[in-house]
This record gives sequence, C-alpha cells and structure tokens, in this order.
Amino acid sequence: MSSLSALANVHSIGQFGDYEGKNENNLLKISEIKNLLIVQIFQYKNSTVSIDSVDIDGLKLKDEPLSVANNDDTRLLWNGPKNWFVVSTKKNLFKNILENFKESDFALTNLSHSRAIIQIEGQEVKEVLKKGCPFNFNSLEKNNSINSTYNGIAFTVDLLEDNPDKARLFTLRSFGESLYHSITDASLEFGFKSL
Repeated sequence: MSSLSALANVHSIGQFGDYEGKNENNLLKISEIKNLLIVQIFQYKNSTVSIDSVDIDGLKLKDEPLSVANNDDTRLLWNGPKNWFVVSTKKNLFKNILENFKESDFALTNLSHSRAIIQIEGQEVKEVLKKGCPFNFNSLEKNNSINSTYNGIAFTVDLLEDNPDKARLFTLRSFGESLYHSITDASLEFGFKSL
C-alpha cells in the first residue's frame, strides 16, 4: 500500500516570495517529508517497567522535556510525561516495537498515515516559526522537540540541525494544508524554495 501525500494539492515546486536577487543557497527550503514511520508510545500510569530497560533501534527513551534521542535512521521525541513519538525511516521498526513493549505497560499507536510533515531549512527558520507560535524559539536547540500551536494549529517541532536550522513540523493530516499555507505565507518575506 502506498501512502498518498497529505500536501499534494498545495505543495508546488519553485521559488516564491522575496527571492529575486538573492543567492539561491540562502533561501529557505520547504519540502514535504513522506514515508516515515511515526509511532506514539504512551506508558500507563500503573506500569512499573523502567524505561531504561527498553531500547528502540539502539536508543533509550528519555522522560525529560524537549529531549530527542537519535541516530541516522530514528528519532525518539519526548511528547509529554511518559509519552513519545518514534520517527524512523525504518518501516519494519514497528514490528520490533510491538514485540518489545508489553500491552499491559504501553499503548502503541501507528500514526504514520495520520500526520503531515513539513521540513523547513535555512537561516530564518526560527523567525518563520516565531510569527505564528508563542514559544521562545531562541531557546530551542538542535535535537530539541516541542508541542505548541501555529496560528491555532496544533503541531510538533523537531529541530534536526542548527547551522543552518532545519526543522520538521508535524501536524494532523487534516490540518496539513492549513499549516503549509501558514508556514509558506510567513516565509514569503525571506524568499523560499519549495522542493
């Protein structure tokens, strides 16, 4: 089964906004990321299992705000107390997660087809995010993740790189087009290249 793009009706390739006369390498880059495994893991309150005893693709879950554990294929985003997102290029990782996390201790939900993912990269990423979100992005560092709203749309920000900034923005698939319009509108002032 192939997945249908959440942004197929709105994502256009090209250069937009104030891009004329600027070095193409200095423009913001906006793209849709597809075909990632996204699993939500929630540990029940009555669970006595230590998260130190579980491992996902060689990574340990961290139960601390903003934290992201990562390797080349997989990122574990803290999503709230005893709540994480697993984001991976390894589609078969879900089978491994199901085998290693007991139903009596954890709720596991495959969210892969229910999210739209926008990736934005460039020097002005945090400025774009500041335009619609109340979070202080000056404090957000590489391998940090937050949950907030952007122009009223619930979203998750995962900061992958910080020189230049590269962030993945996750939202419910049904809000994907609205978030895309909000992000691209906020990017027009800087000029952006849609990939």
